[in-house]
Amino acid sequence: MPVLSSASGRRAGCVKVCRSSLMSELIEIEGFTNQVLGWKAWLPTVDLNSATAGQVAVLEESHPQAKTSDYYLTLAHHPDILRQRSQAFNAIMYAPGGLSRAERELASTVVSRINRCVYCASVHAQRFEQLAKRNDVIAQVFADPHTAGTTAREKAIVQFAIDLTLEPASLNAGHINALREQGLDDAQVLDLIYAISIFAWANRLMLNLGEPVFPEV
Repeated sequence: MPVLSSASGRRAGCVKVCRSSLMSELIEIEGFTNQVLGWKAWLPTVDLNSATAGQVAVLEESHPQAKTSDYYLTLAHHPDILRQRSQAFNAIMYAPGGLSRAERELASTVVSRINRCVYCASVHAQRFEQLAKRNDVIAQVFADPHTAGTTAREKAIVQFAIDLTLEPASLNAGHINALREQGLDDAQVLDLIYAISIFAWANRLMLNLGEPVFPEV
């Protein structure tokens, strides 16, 4: 991925897009980016040298880079919870069939943008780009999610993600019908709701356990 300027060099409200219709081009809008970021924990992480067999096992199950990730090493203090979290997350985001992987990643990016989880937004913007081979809608989501979407179907998915994130009690059958009108079947609607909902949790873990780290120039 391209190199992003350091956090100290960015201004709130700055908008910078470099040929955003192309995959892997830098997007930096309103404090959000598709650049690869690090993440630093605020709580002590598990020391692999003194970790229990159960902690090591769940780290190996959860993610290929879990043993070097502050995030996973923080959650590994409670290995049973981390295991359940990883199983649910992986099933929701990576299971075959149903809603396309790219659309799940788009919805996740929207939720992260609304919740202002810069790290999560960067990760799932990258995954959308890898799957869809474009990032035009990502630039739109970062700029103003309320108007984002390159097609009627994308707009419906984005709006549903916003509504479920901001006003979950307000949703009704009309919101489901709006998705059906854009071609989503019942299984795809469920997949969308699962993806949006788990990011209510994922964002809160990331936002309250640590902070994103931008690459140094």
